[in-house]
Amino acid sequence: MALTRSRAASRRRRWTAVLGVAALAVAGGGALAAPAGAATASQAVDFQTRCVPPPIANIPPIEGTTTAQITVDKPSPKVGETVTVTYTVTKPAASNPVDLALPADILTPSGKVVLGGAQSGTVTVTGPKKNPPVPAKGSFPAFSMTGTFTATEAGSITLSPGDYNIHTSYLMELDTPCTVLNPPAPVSETVVASPVTSPNTRTLQLDNASGDPGVRVTVTGSKFTPLTEVTVVGRAGAAETADRMTVTTDSEGGFAARLKVNDPATTGIVAYEGAAWDAEKGAGPAAYKVIVPAPPNSQTITAAVTPGELSMTQAGDAVQLSSVDFGAGGAATGALQTVTVKDFRGGPAGWSLTGKVTDFTGPGGSIGAGNLSWTPACTAKAGSPSACAAGSAGPVGSGGATLASTPNGTLTGGEFTVDAGLSLDVPAFTAPGSYAGVLTLTLS
Repeated sequence: MALTRSRAASRRRRWTAVLGVAALAVAGGGALAAPAGAATASQAVDFQTRCVPPPIANIPPIEGTTTAQITVDKPSPKVGETVTVTYTVTKPAASNPVDLALPADILTPSGKVVLGGAQSGTVTVTGPKKNPPVPAKGSFPAFSMTGTFTATEAGSITLSPGDYNIHTSYLMELDTPCTVLNPPAPVSETVVASPVTSPNTRTLQLDNASGDPGVRVTVTGSKFTPLTEVTVVGRAGAAETADRMTVTTDSEGGFAARLKVNDPATTGIVAYEGAAWDAEKGAGPAAYKVIVPAPPNSQTITAAVTPGELSMTQAGDAVQLSSVDFGAGGAATGALQTVTVKDFRGGPAGWSLTGKVTDFTGPGGSIGAGNLSWTPACTAKAGSPSACAAGSAGPVGSGGATLASTPNGTLTGGEFTVDAGLSLDVPAFTAPGSYAGVLTLTLS
């Protein structure tokens, strides 16, 4: 397993762990040993449909297999963004129902894409009036339809093919509607929507880093909300001290406050909007030391706590899932190699651990990354200031899903153990052999 670290301008440390997954190996009498790690790359899916020819054809409904694929222009949108969806039917179940050849550019397709997971509903898609000539009683050609939807919920949103209709405009207007027999159809694409976040650019500066009790320190703030009341207060670790005042920002979000510092416990100064400290609406702490005169014949002893780093390690770099039988398919299960996160920074920022995965490739082609799901779990070591929240159970996806996280707070940090149960949905009749995908974990 390779660990890679880069430094962003914001001085956040970003760690990437690559987990190689050896999986779906032939076992004994043709069973498949399955892997760990899967993504949300778009994949073609088959589903049973019932197509009803127009009455003029005087033929019964046709039940058959439709092959289709859904793609999107934004696999990782933010909530509120518009996603363009393309629904391509590569193999329609229906065919030209009449003993008459159809000329080019007389077919107009329309349909629905079904949303699931974090967001429900349907997306209306339509296609252009464009097709090659279709022989009498010949198969309809492949066609594509497009539409849009707005991501309204954060999380993994699945997209499955829905009902579709083939409209012909030649001599007369005819429709051939095709419905999904066992809805919903298999998931063909997954997008992972993330919440809209605004970076906190508020800053805080002091004109002095120390002073005697009762000395006033000039606290300068910038990039706060304009014309808003701000609390400027002393801090002793995670607690606020008695040194406090309020100011109102100017039209550009700046202020200059003269805070009188009396409390010997004050070791820093913060400023925030609202009734209580909020890391998203505050700045600091800026270090400040109250110099208390030492009594005669005494010595002042000082100790410093040095902040550390945000880092992660994992117990191994390969996962072997359970086997599945050729012809039956089903869930190949296993467990993620345990990840240990250490947050020794000692500041107000939390962290997020996310994962994304590639398709599983092997002798029979590939198994879509969207077929891998996980059930995350996270435990904080006793005494850790932060509480750890496990991510939501569901598809991992190539767009990324959250494995675990901790929130921002007054004082964050600790040591955390992160695990996840893994399940790869192996399609029936997947060719025997070894299939492997790569799961990438990113800590930021």
